[in-house]
Amino acid sequence: MIFLNVDKTKNTKYIYQQIYQALKKAITANELAENHKLPSKRTLAVQLQVSVNSVSTAYEQLLAEGYIYTIERKGYYVEKLNTFIHTQRPEEFPDNLRETPVHKDGWLSFSHMTSDVSMFPFKEWVKCQNKAIRNHKHEFSEIMNLQGPYLVRETIARMIALTRGVVCEPEQIVIGGGTQALIRQFMTLQDKNTKVAIENPGYSRIHELLTSMKFDVASISLDKKGIDINEIHDANPNILFITPSHQFPTGKIMPISRRIELLNWAASANDRYIVEDDYDSEFKYGTDNIPSLQSLDRNQRVIYAGTFSKTLLPSLRISYIVLPPKLLKAYRKYFANWIQESNTFSLYTLHYFIKDGNYDRHIKRMTHHYELKRKDLINKLKDIFGKEIVIEDIPAGLHFLAHFRTHRKYEEIHERAKKEKLEVYSIKRFTLKQLENHNHNNTISLVLGFATIPPQDISEAVERLFRVIN
Repeated sequence: MIFLNVDKTKNTKYIYQQIYQALKKAITANELAENHKLPSKRTLAVQLQVSVNSVSTAYEQLLAEGYIYTIERKGYYVEKLNTFIHTQRPEEFPDNLRETPVHKDGWLSFSHMTSDVSMFPFKEWVKCQNKAIRNHKHEFSEIMNLQGPYLVRETIARMIALTRGVVCEPEQIVIGGGTQALIRQFMTLQDKNTKVAIENPGYSRIHELLTSMKFDVASISLDKKGIDINEIHDANPNILFITPSHQFPTGKIMPISRRIELLNWAASANDRYIVEDDYDSEFKYGTDNIPSLQSLDRNQRVIYAGTFSKTLLPSLRISYIVLPPKLLKAYRKYFANWIQESNTFSLYTLHYFIKDGNYDRHIKRMTHHYELKRKDLINKLKDIFGKEIVIEDIPAGLHFLAHFRTHRKYEEIHERAKKEKLEVYSIKRFTLKQLENHNHNNTISLVLGFATIPPQDISEAVERLFRVIN
């Protein structure tokens, strides 16, 4: 006879779960020997005063998991199980791996990584979702093309041709769940002896990605035209990563003279490519947008990278790259069995959002909104800091670089900002060569994003920043 306790009150687990758990515990503790015959379902049901169905469900679950086996017309038996090996005592979960929930109540942010969600046209997006559901139910049940749905790539190709001058076929576009993921895929195609160069200061996440992949990465300084062409010649990389339309984080816009120099440099050897990260080029204030570097390329040496994180919602995770035909061929061969990571539903929604004109209207509306917010922030900074601030006032993108005279070190600035509930990012985060411990000439540089600060909170954000720096 097996002794089991079953609690039949309302607040306990289902009866079959109690039977299942009790038998499993007895088997794993070797209280029931291997090949031991279990009571019949009816016998155990009578013993426990429960329904036969409860016992049957418990036995079937134990059978499915391999704790027992059955012999036809004879019954259920305990399976032979090996004893677990305990090499050490179970440890508690390490404190240094625990996550603390982030509460941002009362915080204001100068983050460069976000967009203003308050003006996103959610109603129009939902309408496009409904169109996607009506027209693409069949596609939702299938694994999509490794580069993303052709219809969506066709729409993106048409859009970037009009807005950025990008020359490409839909077949050249690869959609992915973020620029980092796409760059990782692209660099996977490269030989490990490939030498890479990136702007300094520059996008530290890409730098960390490339170094983690064990590539030889050179950091190239900037001059007044952008990335230094002489240092590029000295470093002699195979692949160059740049942000020519709005250099990150300084905001410099690369003039045509330097663009031609870079394209000629890339064309002068068979194994040279330029990766153009066009991360927030949609926002230009006062003048028309600067054409992409790829639009000037005559030798198929530019890999164009774009994203919808800045223009729509960062959480959508929709980015893309445009590969020259030679690299596209290598990509398709290497990733032939790759499953596209993006969300099919979101991609078809994006297709209709662009096709119906919602995207273009949203960009125009947000450009005007950001321009007003940007001017207001700059004016407030100048009013509060006076001669103690120098702003790199380049009318583009969603951030700008500002230099402050202060005796405080970068570490102290960040600590004081936390106390003021103010999110700030210094140039130190993006400087690939280590900065000195002390600020240079009593000056620190901050990358000030303005997308998420509500207009009514700009004055408060600047006042907190003043208290942080002084």
